[in-house]
Amino acid sequence: MTATAVTTQYSHPNLAGEVRAGLLRPGQKELPSKYLYDEVGSELFEVISVLPEYGLTRADQRLLRRHSPEIVSRLKPHVLVAELGSGSGKKTRWLLEALARKQCTTTYCPIEISPTALARCESELGQIECVSIVGFERPYLDGLLAAAARRGSDDHLLVLFLGSTIGNFDRDAGERFLTEVRRILYTGDALLLGTDLEKPLPQLLAAYDDPLGVTAAFNLNLLVRINRELGANFDLAAFRHQARYNIEYRRVEMHLRSVRDQVVAIPGAGFNVSFRKDETIWTESSHKYRLEDISPMARRNGFRCDSQWIDAEWPFAESLLIAD
Repeated sequence: MTATAVTTQYSHPNLAGEVRAGLLRPGQKELPSKYLYDEVGSELFEVISVLPEYGLTRADQRLLRRHSPEIVSRLKPHVLVAELGSGSGKKTRWLLEALARKQCTTTYCPIEISPTALARCESELGQIECVSIVGFERPYLDGLLAAAARRGSDDHLLVLFLGSTIGNFDRDAGERFLTEVRRILYTGDALLLGTDLEKPLPQLLAAYDDPLGVTAAFNLNLLVRINRELGANFDLAAFRHQARYNIEYRRVEMHLRSVRDQVVAIPGAGFNVSFRKDETIWTESSHKYRLEDISPMARRNGFRCDSQWIDAEWPFAESLLIAD
């Protein structure tokens, strides 16, 4: 059986309201990282993922390519797969093919807020035998609820949260998110969690500020999107991409730094915003973990850590968490 694709309708979150709240907040200005992934942003991230400096995606792929049969062997029968933030789905192929060898049919539910990424995912994985694709253009938890509603009486859910996307959450928010995921799961369901591990600072910063400037273009594209969708007049030449490492919180932060004093009009959100020279907009965080962090974090949020696979070339962990 070849795959079919069904995408439910969903209205995106309030870009105008979130831009207003983030840029008018006291102190550090912020914009939600989810808005980095429009059509252009999704394409730019695909380029970032193959840059020599950005080893995270390749580490994720190596682990899944090498260990998917073992991962699948540790799951209960009759698995329905839901992936939070699937992107193009390239690295998920090995898991789905391993499942296809184990069970007659598999339903795979990629969950994305980017329609471009969903379309790429469905194109990438749509011809795997015995796998049906049902895509959801929704935020993570809404999509997971919809995917879980499709499970049959004998199905067990495997949730994929790969690529260290958990690192985009503040640590407390990440744990609350895992708790919310656990509430949707039944006992015995599984979560495969990717986490990027700590590594030398020069290696980390190079991954988020490549010499070709692709990551800078990815970050600046957020301003392009606000210009296009909200009629703003951000001057891209007046901002610079900046990557920082916050030692206290063990995270890489991406910022857009204003190179001069300026005022930007955002008529679609009904306000103007002032920037001082060197003031920044914080656009994304990438928290880094220690291997010993993961099992206690799992226990605190209703899981037990069944198995872990570690990439030595680019320190990265895949952890199979089972819902208790």
